[in-house]
Amino acid sequence: MDSRQLEYFVAVAEELSFTRAAQRLFTVQSTVSAAVRALENDLKTTLFDRSTRRVVLSAAGQALLPEAKAALESLDRARAVVEEASSGLRGSIRIGTLARLSMVNLADLLGAFHRRYPLVEVQVATSPTGSTGLADDVRHGRLDLALLGLPRAELRGLEVRDIATVPFVALVPSSHPLAGRAGVRLEELAGERFVDMPPGFGNRKIVDRAFEALGTPRRIQVEVPELTTIPDYVRVGLGVGVVPELEPAADEPAVGKLPILGTELTWTLSVVTLAGRRPSRAVTALLDLIGDSIREAAPHF
Repeated sequence: MDSRQLEYFVAVAEELSFTRAAQRLFTVQSTVSAAVRALENDLKTTLFDRSTRRVVLSAAGQALLPEAKAALESLDRARAVVEEASSGLRGSIRIGTLARLSMVNLADLLGAFHRRYPLVEVQVATSPTGSTGLADDVRHGRLDLALLGLPRAELRGLEVRDIATVPFVALVPSSHPLAGRAGVRLEELAGERFVDMPPGFGNRKIVDRAFEALGTPRRIQVEVPELTTIPDYVRVGLGVGVVPELEPAADEPAVGKLPILGTELTWTLSVVTLAGRRPSRAVTALLDLIGDSIREAAPHF
């Protein structure tokens, strides 16, 4: 049994696919399959049930998985300590984030991190399914940490550090009968057409549930992939929006922003890592810098 075999086994166990595990490890499927077979021969047991179209962990595989992860983490820590002592902090970090996130200046954050730890490789990715996809990627080891916005109930299995919380507001065209009001209740928007993001995004989930609790599910007229584009569709009259509080740009006078009355509807930006697993030294160093990068102002268009 060697560390490479354990690494391949963990990748297959987390992906439940030899093909996806090979892609994740930047190798070919035959290499992964051979390494797992060699490990099974060494342990004299079967680690995966290959009798179905799906790859499923056997009882022995389920028992081995946490021990294999712990062994690999110990090796990584030992290697990192030696490398840091000789030449500085090394390693790699895979970060997931929401598109055009302005509550954290991610570019400045990563720039400062790179200047301090130039030997750490940083990869940044977004998810087409928003915060839901980012959380899933952290759980399955595809990301080391992620910046996302989901209710706490949907962050099981993750270590959560809240960064900032902002209220939701309603966006309406300036010609709308509600424009100019001091505020609006969700009930008053129940019959409107809405502009919002796809269902996997945290802000969409929160608002959908708020309307469902009222017994008036929303009608989504337009779905857009980025929060910052919602005002464009509101401005031309294709619907109204309920979004985390944003500051209207100077060139968007045709969009009115109304506080939500009668309920505390808020969205929280959090940074998450996998629960029950100590972050690497590189990830810990990055987490230490995140608080310094938070902007005092709310997001803006």
